[in-house]
Amino acid sequence: MSDILQHIRSPASIQNDPDGNLLELAPWSEDAAVVRAQELGIEMSNDHWDVVLFVRDYYRGRGEKAKAREITKALVEEFAEDGGKKWLYQLFPRGPVTQASHIAGIQVPGGTNDSSFGSTH
Repeated sequence: MSDILQHIRSPASIQNDPDGNLLELAPWSEDAAVVRAQELGIEMSNDHWDVVLFVRDYYRGRGEKAKAREITKALVEEFAEDGGKKWLYQLFPRGPVTQASHIAGIQVPGGTNDSSFGSTH
């Protein structure tokens, strides 16, 4: 059963800490991330890994509360010295939130298909 279906059918199956943060993300591996990246036409570099791991940590801390706009803002702030939004779009041309979330194996936040929320579809 997919993770989202498991959550819909049994919300209690998702374990949170006392603050409501996810205790762990769905099973994921770097090998699976590489395959997901290849499906998107992305060759994973150290910079890609930095962004993907940041997104996983960010999602772990906020879980379902994570919104596309706030993830975009956090990414731009975290990677400002590397070039911010422009740099992120060079790494993930179809949207840093959309593509990094997909590669990270987490639920892509709603609103990411809107070009103003981190996607260039």
